[in-house]
Amino acid sequence: MPSGGLRGDVMALTEINFDGIVGPSHNYAGLSLGNLAATANAGAVSYPRAAALQGLEKMCANRALGLEQGFLLPLPRPKTAFLDALGQPDDPALRAAAWSASAMWTANAATVSPAPDTADGRCHLTPANLATMPHRSLEWPDTARQLRLAFANSRHFAHHDAVPACFGDEGAANHMRMAARHDAPGIEIFVFGRSGGAFPARQHEQASRAVARLHGLAPDRVLFAEQNPAAIAAGAFHNDVVAVANERVLFAHEEAFVDPEALFAQIRERLPEAEIVIVPASAVSLAEAVASYLFNAQLVTLPGSAGMALVVPQEAWDSPAVRGWLEAMLAGNGPIRKVIPVDVRQSMANGGGPACLRLRVVADPATVDPRFLLSETRADTIAAIITQHWPEQIDPRKIGSPTLAGEVASARAILLQTLDLAELV
Repeated sequence: MPSGGLRGDVMALTEINFDGIVGPSHNYAGLSLGNLAATANAGAVSYPRAAALQGLEKMCANRALGLEQGFLLPLPRPKTAFLDALGQPDDPALRAAAWSASAMWTANAATVSPAPDTADGRCHLTPANLATMPHRSLEWPDTARQLRLAFANSRHFAHHDAVPACFGDEGAANHMRMAARHDAPGIEIFVFGRSGGAFPARQHEQASRAVARLHGLAPDRVLFAEQNPAAIAAGAFHNDVVAVANERVLFAHEEAFVDPEALFAQIRERLPEAEIVIVPASAVSLAEAVASYLFNAQLVTLPGSAGMALVVPQEAWDSPAVRGWLEAMLAGNGPIRKVIPVDVRQSMANGGGPACLRLRVVADPATVDPRFLLSETRADTIAAIITQHWPEQIDPRKIGSPTLAGEVASARAILLQTLDLAELV
């Protein structure tokens, strides 16, 4: 198996987190069945400007830690072609679907397999079809266009179309990778659900298996695990609500998987140095894990020898049960040495924490289109545009307003033009 990039190349592979810039149409329409936060806040007034600035602040904070940071742009909204194809319906839910800013959660943008894992030594990307939810199913063609632009270097990246919509695929939110180091060959863990219960299982097993084949992954380095139906019923609509992995570490809730012991044994067989950190239900209940989004955190490797850090939403740190467990963990000698709370309350109110907002790509930054990489200057530019042009607030009853539609489209166009990304308009 290649050690990174095309055989014979010497590459500086590192993990780059590509966060979604929260779009100017960010609103609380409650479209996502099974996402308890989103449905609980349906009809509330949203604050797109604050949401986008909170997300940008998280990006800048991670960059300040010495981590590589990229970004992806909001998709065109409202999606008028969708409404035209339906004959311009009066149905509020259909109208809201065309306005959804849910592409901000780039953990659902695609599944990414880095070069050390693939047969041809390139990083492979497959956009998620997001077929389970109508408002999200609109995203993948625009997402694919953006990914093909950001990762256009065909010597280092390979792109695939989304898998057929008969098999729902929700992207990296149901995919974990473990390896001794980011630039070493790893194992890729695909987590799927089965139908049944009050909420749909969004990741189909066949979609996961198709992505693994498309990416040219060695069968003995791929694991398929079933998500615990109890976790789905509790509101863990994606695996990343109950588990997250980084390099050799898997951090998960005790009730995340149907057969955890079998999965953990398979991980240890393929990656002997694996460290599996389990939060017991007796310490943090499944309900509290979902409510606080403890596991929808960014588990990152700090530069140098500083170990790993867990970037958690402020809501997790504010939970007595969660904070008590985290503080006990930090007092031990485990691999996670630091916990960093961040404020992404606007995203959290719609059911997306720090991990939802980012897509992990292991690559050499020099092979990525630099227009998608965050710098201090770009961050200042983005912040200024958001502050000047993003709506301060949106009442869901205003969705469909021609005036608001013009403001939303104009704000996005100004951002793209200023960032020299007008080809995405």
